[in-house]
Amino acid sequence: MGLQIHLVYDLQGWCCVSIITFVWLYNTLYVPKLILFPHYEEQHIPAAVIVLYYMVSLCCITSLVRASFADPGQLPQDPDIPYSAESGASWAEVKLECRAGQEERQLWEICNKCNKMRPKRSHHCSRCGHCVRKMDHHCPWINNCVGEDNHWLFLQLCFYTELLSFLTLLFNFCQYYYLEPLTKVKEELFVFRHELAMLRISTLMGIVMFGGMFGLFYGQLSNVIADMTTIERMSSNLDEMLKSSKPWQQTFSEVFGTRWKILWFIPFRQRQQLRVSYHHANHV
Repeated sequence: MGLQIHLVYDLQGWCCVSIITFVWLYNTLYVPKLILFPHYEEQHIPAAVIVLYYMVSLCCITSLVRASFADPGQLPQDPDIPYSAESGASWAEVKLECRAGQEERQLWEICNKCNKMRPKRSHHCSRCGHCVRKMDHHCPWINNCVGEDNHWLFLQLCFYTELLSFLTLLFNFCQYYYLEPLTKVKEELFVFRHELAMLRISTLMGIVMFGGMFGLFYGQLSNVIADMTTIERMSSNLDEMLKSSKPWQQTFSEVFGTRWKILWFIPFRQRQQLRVSYHHANHV
């Protein structure tokens, strides 16, 4: 599945994305400059700590950019809907294909807003103006819908935002309560003259991001385990949706497009559709 760019022209959404990008850029620049690099130069911390922080930061911004610009699963103008068997087929093949086509057509419905056929579990986004397969919700913080094709990126964004915020709070705490005082401080630089104020701003951002993302991430994980979307959870068919018999490994594998659990954490790959039985595979 090739990468498709999906742009949503929404001023409010772009403002939200800009705020998230500013928070990421601020902490990525000043936490290493004020804490990590000075303490590394005085051999208070190993280089692996700096590499870890930058790797988490890279995964966070990558998942943000890709979730914002990836196609969430927008339906084409003329979706391929099964109708009948091909000409030239035998009577047995025609009967078998017609039966399969009838079963597959039962998985489609008509959207009452755009009057187009769509697979069930799709939803029409009024902000984007089209239907999205297995739409979870429209998120202004990525200025995009969260649907079948970018839900895995949104989950990665939640995870790495939580992890980056936790590391930011941890390093800010260690700067004053755990790490040894610095002996070489370039007080002529602006950032070091106002170190306390800048780290307080970083701490405030970390608390807001960690606390705000915690509830969202927990809700997303609960939905994936239950094999349902946020829209379905809010609908009147909640009791039916909670009767999912799929194991959690299969639901996560379908969202991330792979059974290999290590790939669930990598935002630098392409997602593939996964529609085969899971058989409780225990891949690493």
